[in-house]
Amino acid sequence: MTTPWPDTLSALAPAKVNLFLHVAAPGADGYHPLSSLVAFADVGDRVWVTHADRLSLTVTGPFADALAGDDDNLILRVMRELGHVAGIGEPSLAITLEKSLPIAAGLGGGSSDAGSALRLAVRALGLDLTEVELARISRVVGADGPMCLSARSAWAEDIGDRLTFEPALPPLHAVLANPGRPSPTGAVYRAYDAGATRSADRPAPPKDWSPATVIDWLACQRNDLQSPAVSLEPEIGAALSAMAATGARLTRMSGSGATVFGLFDDGESATRAAANLCSNHGDWWVEATVLGDDAAKPAQ
Repeated sequence: MTTPWPDTLSALAPAKVNLFLHVAAPGADGYHPLSSLVAFADVGDRVWVTHADRLSLTVTGPFADALAGDDDNLILRVMRELGHVAGIGEPSLAITLEKSLPIAAGLGGGSSDAGSALRLAVRALGLDLTEVELARISRVVGADGPMCLSARSAWAEDIGDRLTFEPALPPLHAVLANPGRPSPTGAVYRAYDAGATRSADRPAPPKDWSPATVIDWLACQRNDLQSPAVSLEPEIGAALSAMAATGARLTRMSGSGATVFGLFDDGESATRAAANLCSNHGDWWVEATVLGDDAAKPAQ
């Protein structure tokens, strides 16, 4: 055990973006094998951790109301698992979450919140845990727990928990847009299963990792959940069309939706596109961002 950190700690819980998502039919265990390349944004929620007499969670921010009264929030779940593994009971920490990402948005927000809170709690409590132990703890929030704990560009396979980090992925200028409609993951997967399923193939990497080549390569990939999600929530289709109309080099849905993203040649183009979307769709959540390891810095 090391000396506990004395002050309030804070970190970004970055949004996760599935640059592509290839999904196979479910196995005997009911889980869908998948292949994806994920990147993390420089926008997201923010987590604060400080010492207290007991474990508590306060949620603020523009999307706080959707989480009101949630005693099984993923942050609390991972804190209780940390206490169990470390043998300390419920950690005596006051945690504040500023919820700036939409809920059920395909951005891994809840898992990213939990991952950032876990790293901050380990520092605040002075615990000496390995990355393997932290990844095991993070699994309590779901298969994407270890991915969001790392917050690094990675190939994700199996059910999303087999990771191969990809340091070659360059920073990508992007715009994220959410039309304000939830896209429940379970419903989207059921709609996918009702149609013709694909394979969870991992494509060969691009011939080089320059941004232009990567975008062209990504255009040859797909998100197998996009069509099922659009069939359930047509506003996702409207968001895809609106993003494409801004001149994005590539437009795609992230995860199971409802957030869509566009990739651009430079930050100026992305900023203009975001302003255009905000002007024409004032009730949407829209953010210009940069995707990549230099953009999203997880708590260490």
